[in-house]
Amino acid sequence: MSQESTMFSTSGAPRPVGLYPHSRRIGPWIYLSGIGPRRPDTEAAALDVPGLELDASGRYKAFDLEAQVRQVFENVRSVLAQHGAGLEDLVDVTVFLTDMKRDFLVFNRLYAEIMGPLANKPCRTTVEVGALPTEIVVELKCVAYLEKG
Repeated sequence: MSQESTMFSTSGAPRPVGLYPHSRRIGPWIYLSGIGPRRPDTEAAALDVPGLELDASGRYKAFDLEAQVRQVFENVRSVLAQHGAGLEDLVDVTVFLTDMKRDFLVFNRLYAEIMGPLANKPCRTTVEVGALPTEIVVELKCVAYLEKG
């Protein structure tokens, strides 16, 4: 690798559920690991998701998609802030939903509300996945470009 690479983790985002950093920076490029809607730094990190209700077996029985989407964007903001970046520096976003039919319209509305005011909007791909690590229904994978610094 010809450019220096630096890995980052921040207390402002939920702890990763595996052996990986929140992000990695190579030159002006910032690559975020998959970011979910878990709340940052809580004891029950794998289960502390806004609006999530679990049944006796630990599977979700009810969730609040809007609360999860808003939290996932707060977590992305926190990781980007570690680099002196913000949502306006995103160039690519991959969205993972566990149920496209059920959740796409609500996600799309919230995405437009959150990202709409930005002058430079990132590219976006949305895919449905069978499951995500922990009981969440949305996750974002992002790439940002930070010319300054």
